Amino acid sequence: MGRVKGGDLVTLAQLKNPIQTYAWGSRRVLAELQGRAAPSDTPEAELWMGAHSSAPSRLQLQQGERTLCAVIAEDPGATLGQASLEEFGPRLPFLLKVLAAAEPLSLQAHPSPEQARAGFADEDARGIPRDAPTRNYRDESHKPELLCALTPFDALCGFRDLEQTRALLSALRVPELDAHAQALTDSAGLRAVFDALYRLPQREAAELTNRVAAACAQHCDDATFGDAYSWASKLHDKYSGDIGVVTSLLLNVVHLSPGEAIYLPAGNLHAYLEGAGIEIMASSDNVLRGGLTVKHVDVSELMRVLDFRSMQVQLAPTAQPGAGRTRYLTDAREFCLEKIELSGDLEIPDAARGPEILLCFSGHADVQAGGRELRLEQGASCFLPAGAGPVALRGNAVLYRALVGALA
Repeated sequence: MGRVKGGDLVTLAQLKNPIQTYAWGSRRVLAELQGRAAPSDTPEAELWMGAHSSAPSRLQLQQGERTLCAVIAEDPGATLGQASLEEFGPRLPFLLKVLAAAEPLSLQAHPSPEQARAGFADEDARGIPRDAPTRNYRDESHKPELLCALTPFDALCGFRDLEQTRALLSALRVPELDAHAQALTDSAGLRAVFDALYRLPQREAAELTNRVAAACAQHCDDATFGDAYSWASKLHDKYSGDIGVVTSLLLNVVHLSPGEAIYLPAGNLHAYLEGAGIEIMASSDNVLRGGLTVKHVDVSELMRVLDFRSMQVQLAPTAQPGAGRTRYLTDAREFCLEKIELSGDLEIPDAARGPEILLCFSGHADVQAGGRELRLEQGASCFLPAGAGPVALRGNAVLYRALVGALA
């Protein structure tokens, strides 16, 4: 543990976290989580817990509030620990969020580490301001992510089995789709179809989208593909004429129950549709969009990072490292997520080998670590620096623990 300016020892400290008010956000989920009046005045989409430079959390210290970014910068070795510092540099490698989607998010994918570094350098060389709305790469990091459902949660995730997609498109009986359906024989054919759809002149794309959406609306009760048709119809209601409505039919529709999670590596085309979840990711804001949004869309760059292999979506596997603890397993070195179901007393002996964040989702918990104790009420979170030692918990609560994957 280290000290910040004024000699304030950095140990266990409560966080004050920013809320992102994106248009697709819920007016109830985050307000109710934090015990505020609902509905909120504006949509509230994401509660960010971490040290991303665009919206860092603030530590509530004895001498006042400091951003987590500033505290880490003043003593990165003490706050992050040597192992995290050596692998990821002087920054918190993960970002924890509560995501609350009342409406669908954009079709999007995230780059690999190599793609992120190259894209960031290219846009810097071309003089694109880092806060420009047309910027794709706002940092040099990749952005693998895990989404764990808090409520029933719907998403589009990865390209569907091509034989199934051919059947799905053919059943709509839209003549313009026939040639595309026939071309879906392998990944190269899928790439060609994706490219052809996005190369359509705007008027032709809008006309095709309208015809496809009308056909989807008539097939929403289809026993096999009804969910895909239904969501395409809903997407068209909000984004009429957007070719992303058509390309959404190429993707798997995923339904998550509370507690289930999916892991999204680089290149996975996806869109969160509806629901609330805990999201943890490498600390990055690099997003390549393919439609269903008013934000910047760069299809050429999106295609450069997309993985066009078909996939069957698998739930993230779990392990139980201790009583009341469920760990979601991924290959991400930047992050790891645990769900803790607390009833009484619990010690986490392997805690604080690196930086950690604890979020209280329901109930309340008393947290002891590094010679300090604080109470987390529902919706509150805290930061534990490396070296704080074992964490002792007491209470009745559901908590989510974010830690460095390489140290888990």
